[in-house]
Amino acid sequence: MIAVKSPKEIELMRVAGRIAGEALRKAGAMVMPGITTAELDNEARKHIEASGAKPSFLGYNGFTASLCVAVNHQVIHGIPGKTKLREGDIVGLDIGACYQGYHGDCAATYAVGRISGEAEALIRGTRESFFKGLALAREGNRINDISRAVEQHAAAYGYTTVRDWTGHGIGSKLHEDPEVPNFARPQRGPRLIRGMTFCIEPMVSMGGYEVAKLSDGWTVVTADGSLSAHYEHTVLITGGEPELLTRCHDPELEAAP
Repeated sequence: MIAVKSPKEIELMRVAGRIAGEALRKAGAMVMPGITTAELDNEARKHIEASGAKPSFLGYNGFTASLCVAVNHQVIHGIPGKTKLREGDIVGLDIGACYQGYHGDCAATYAVGRISGEAEALIRGTRESFFKGLALAREGNRINDISRAVEQHAAAYGYTTVRDWTGHGIGSKLHEDPEVPNFARPQRGPRLIRGMTFCIEPMVSMGGYEVAKLSDGWTVVTADGSLSAHYEHTVLITGGEPELLTRCHDPELEAAP
């Protein structure tokens, strides 16, 4: 069942979204060769808790960190630890914050020092595919309109979009209905209504869309070892332009290309 949010709920989600966006910006600013993924996690958690919120991911289904960190061929749900980032890596950071019972969730992929032109193009194309989908997040359209736009833009680069994991509704639960796939389905999906809140989150691979899970039970990787990038915002359907609830006033994270 899709929950349409009240004005009070939306305001709480704006606060949660702002805190999540700020935590992502702070952790992203620390990305550089030699830093450990645990240090990024610590910074994100510190900001969320100092802002009066709770990390949405910490303890979620047993997850042991506040930040998901995915390096190179890792797609999502990487567990932070002692791993040091290296020059030329790309790293996806995914963060959620819960404020007075409501969640905000966002992600972006960052370059670690100087990266290859191919990796730069992947990050750019993934971000662009988000905004192609966002442009169709309007009242009266359907979920599948967003999904098709994301997939088609990624395909124009020669990339594929992961199918085993999708975007999702969000609100008083971190994951709610509806699913927001990054690929078109035969069914058009639910019609968009003002007050709906969900995460559009392209997970894009330079190779095939098939993925595998590592033995830690969490980290999802591309099955063929190809590079992957991730980009996400929490979105509110309004009577006009969609609203990014995870805004943090950072053009690198939220401005359309």
